[in-house]
Amino acid sequence: MAIPDFQTIMLPLLQITKDGQEHSHGEVSDALANHFKLTDAEKKELLPSGRQARFDNRVAWGRAYLKKAGLIENPRRGIFRITGQGIELLKSNPSRIDIKLLKHYPGIQEWHSRSSRKSDDEAGNLEGSNGNVEDGQTPEEVLEASYQELRRTLANDLIERIMECPPKFFEGLVVDLLVKMGYGGSRRDAGQAIGQSGDGGIDGIIKEDRLGLDVVYIQAKRWNGTVGRPLVQAFAGSLDGQRARKGIMITTSQFSQDAKDYVDRIEKKIVLIDGEQLAQLMIDHGIGVAEVVNYTVNRVDLDYFDYEQ
Repeated sequence: MAIPDFQTIMLPLLQITKDGQEHSHGEVSDALANHFKLTDAEKKELLPSGRQARFDNRVAWGRAYLKKAGLIENPRRGIFRITGQGIELLKSNPSRIDIKLLKHYPGIQEWHSRSSRKSDDEAGNLEGSNGNVEDGQTPEEVLEASYQELRRTLANDLIERIMECPPKFFEGLVVDLLVKMGYGGSRRDAGQAIGQSGDGGIDGIIKEDRLGLDVVYIQAKRWNGTVGRPLVQAFAGSLDGQRARKGIMITTSQFSQDAKDYVDRIEKKIVLIDGEQLAQLMIDHGIGVAEVVNYTVNRVDLDYFDYEQ
């Protein structure tokens, strides 16, 4: 089944603690994964940031809301147990525990009252008022979904800008990007290499590393339509003429599946970079983009608060 949202997790999480015993996050997370019959792949699925498992993140936020509502408590670090309020809620046999229900508890009311209006809007998003995000997303998921949408929009804008510029500008852009990624040595060396060959479908040659131990042959074109296997095969043939083993083919459009399958089967190493990948690499390496605002997401440093009782 799909990974449940954090609101769906809250009721079974509280039910696991109804024995009144102390529980750890890892123990409860494993029990919930079994409860929802998650596969190993679903348990390991990461947030877009790649820093935390999506399911663990949702379990943590479900636990945070239950604690703010006073339904569970932490007798010591990393350990929690049900409270009297939590037991009373379970006695009422609720069919679901979600933010709407928890807003009746003073702890949640106080928590939200301390938040800014923007934070309140985000809490509303968690209840599904914003049709652009999935119901029950955690704050990290809402933030990352918005970030990825901004990246997609920026990537589209970059490709549109590239298509409006002359071919010579595109050659320079490719040089800037490859140098920023660690290829070509200096900007001057790389610039002399790109656009100088023009031999048999090869647009340029660039050092693979700063010492020039190996070279990479490049073809970069602002194609409008899908680049099929014949063009990729012609580039591979050009490499044979140079006794070359490595090549990069860059387009502002996309490659056909047949072209991708072809480079996977041949002995030479050819990397295909389509328009979407090109734009994402430009964003990652700061080419053609300017930072507008930078958000830092912090968490509690548990080591700082570690002290002997």
